[in-house]
Amino acid sequence: MKTIKYKISGLVLCFLMLVPALKAVELDSKSRDPKYVETIVARSQKIVDKLKLADANVSRNVLNIVANRYFTLNDIFSKRDSSVNRIKRSELKGEARNSALTASQNEKEAALYRSHFAFAGDLSLYLNESQIEAVKDGITFGVVKVTYDATVEMIPSLKDDEKVQILAWLKEGREFALDAETSEKKHEAFGKFKGRINNYLSKQGYDLIKEREGWYARNKARDEAKKK
Repeated sequence: MKTIKYKISGLVLCFLMLVPALKAVELDSKSRDPKYVETIVARSQKIVDKLKLADANVSRNVLNIVANRYFTLNDIFSKRDSSVNRIKRSELKGEARNSALTASQNEKEAALYRSHFAFAGDLSLYLNESQIEAVKDGITFGVVKVTYDATVEMIPSLKDDEKVQILAWLKEGREFALDAETSEKKHEAFGKFKGRINNYLSKQGYDLIKEREGWYARNKARDEAKKK
């Protein structure tokens, strides 16, 4: 039995020796406005700090991955804007103009699709699933937790399967928000799924107006009790 263990350990050791060490992730800051880079790095640092990573190298690589994601999104949408403006200034008209605009939009969507999964893949080299979730929440302002907690508090009688469905839709909305170009667009992405959740709850028999009024009343009573 010991011999088998030694052989297995030896195989694992050989495998690890064959796996190349992960290269340091470089910050994609070349040819960018230094002030813009500083802003993005500071924003990314706040997200990474919440992970409380013990390894300085891992922390730096994750920081650069997050910052590079912002840079990538900026590049994708800047390219889209340039393309659209060029088409609008051109002599294209009618169907030709519409086709060109559609092609520009499709190119943007394809780039977003590729970068979306590349981002998660890059993070997975350094973080576990819960940490990746935390990064996503950081980028999307924690809307998933805030909305979920508020909904559960507003409707205390929610069933477990209903809570699961609500959380699933909020996380789906977060995936779209991750690709949005501005904070406003990120909230708009969530808005579509919040509407879906409200329709779902109404079909489940909940009177959302009464539930909301009851929630406000409970909060008011709690606040007044604290003042006494």
